[in-house]
Amino acid sequence: MSEQSSDGSSDFCPRFHHAIELIGKRWTGAVLRALLRGPRRFNELLGAIPDLSDRLLAERLRELEGEEIVSRHVDPGPPVRVAYELTASGKELETALTCVGQWAERWVAPPKRKRTA
Repeated sequence: MSEQSSDGSSDFCPRFHHAIELIGKRWTGAVLRALLRGPRRFNELLGAIPDLSDRLLAERLRELEGEEIVSRHVDPGPPVRVAYELTASGKELETALTCVGQWAERWVAPPKRKRTA
């Protein structure tokens, strides 16, 4: 059930909620930021995003493909090459991601580094 604001409109928007949940998933923002620079192959994405596992990258790319934010292009080769790039709707996220990045630079403390023994 959604709450009503003082002007009678609902504060809950299912589309907004879905978008925030999608983009807010772990590593999704990093994948999108990497793809803002243009098409990338799977291993290029892995190299651009430290600590991201290949299993999780594959999962995030599938989710973003399903939402039509990322498209997958196969060059039959040989050798076969697969590249990922943002669709038009994915490219439109650039402004929002830039704003979040600026907000983070201003308000979010850097993560503490883990100590290695």
